[in-house]
Amino acid sequence: MENQNKTNEAIYDARKLGLPKTLVLGLQHMFAMFGATVLVPAITGLDVATTLLFAGLGTLLFHLITGGKVPAFLGSSFAFLGGYAAISALGEPSKMLPYACFGVACAGLVYLVLALLFKLFGAKKVMRFFPPIVTGPIIIAIGLTLSGTAISSCSANWIVALAAILVVIICNIWGKGMIKIIPILLGVVASYIVSMIVDPASRAAVAQKVSEAAWIGLPIHWEKTAFSIFGEGFDSSLLITSIITIMPIALATIVEHIGDMCAISSTVDKNFVEDPGLHRTLVGDGLATTLASLFGAPANTTYGENTGVLALSRVFDPMVVRLAAVFAILLSFCPKFAALIVAMPTATMGGVSMVLYGMISAVGVRNVVENQVDFTKSRNVLVAAVILVLAIGIHYTAPITFAIGSVTISLSGLAVAALVGIFMNAVLPGKDYEFGTNQQGDTAVNFGARQDG
Repeated sequence: MENQNKTNEAIYDARKLGLPKTLVLGLQHMFAMFGATVLVPAITGLDVATTLLFAGLGTLLFHLITGGKVPAFLGSSFAFLGGYAAISALGEPSKMLPYACFGVACAGLVYLVLALLFKLFGAKKVMRFFPPIVTGPIIIAIGLTLSGTAISSCSANWIVALAAILVVIICNIWGKGMIKIIPILLGVVASYIVSMIVDPASRAAVAQKVSEAAWIGLPIHWEKTAFSIFGEGFDSSLLITSIITIMPIALATIVEHIGDMCAISSTVDKNFVEDPGLHRTLVGDGLATTLASLFGAPANTTYGENTGVLALSRVFDPMVVRLAAVFAILLSFCPKFAALIVAMPTATMGGVSMVLYGMISAVGVRNVVENQVDFTKSRNVLVAAVILVLAIGIHYTAPITFAIGSVTISLSGLAVAALVGIFMNAVLPGKDYEFGTNQQGDTAVNFGARQDG
């Protein structure tokens, strides 16, 4: 029992593990974000190498602004897919994407406005609109709305997917030492090998993609950046349409950001909402999104997959995440390696994602339980119920769309659920939670996180 507790002990300083193990942990975080991060450019037509470069640079910028305190990785945001699709439909997609990127860059600036509100009025006043009864179900919904993607990916080859799932479970439950810390990476490698054995077609496809790719290449392509629109053929009305269409999406992604910060705080047992503060994390996320979008990469967002890795590995040192960012930057200059990763079997990422997405929802449950949300009160039940049903129901049917003049705006289920949940919590009587305290009035409790010291 003593050895088991020691194995599960959280590690806040990875240097005690030694450089080789720390580097492997960094690789694990990079692999965890890779599948979802490159999926966004694959769907939208943006460049994979550029996406990797600015995922790494955005993560380092976020850590710089937040004082290197938060173990968060910034990968591609799925929330803006509707915005890219809406603008791409207005003309030739390759010419429309730079306009969409400019709209997303403007959306990143919305983060700065809310960050200013946090700075001026304090987290306590602003965060009363985001108590655990709101953020907990939102975190749960984030994982559940992603679950369909995981199952769909697994269905490509359940043998390959199960190989990843079993390796992750076995390593995490019965593994010792380093084996227990890197279950995701081991699951990816083992599943990849199984795929090469059982699926000759997959093996041939990987070999062809890797052989055709160059060893070194530049990850930025000027014709795909937002700057490229300011030349011959510039359309000011299209630019305004892009901004109006895409900027409102930031309201939903900001709520997701707050939920992610709460989830990371709950996982790491540190209060990142107060230190370094949401005003700093929002600035970091917003500036990273603006920077990435201007150069033709997808919007950045704090990544739930990496929160799942934190929960599994119990290594909470932000330096490990920064190493993952450096690896992503280096590999963005290697098209051959990018081809190897992009060619990774769909089922492999599905198996790993099934575990990680489930971990996200589990963190949301922990968020609610540790803050002792009282579900004997009807108002709390109603808030949670509406958030979950709207988020999941709309996600699996159709987004909510409405027109403002000639512009049609589309809101995802998660966006609608977050906005409705915030409104319901604000207007319904019987609020019993104050930011910074639990229901018994104990201090140093916030969204499931404990203050150190």
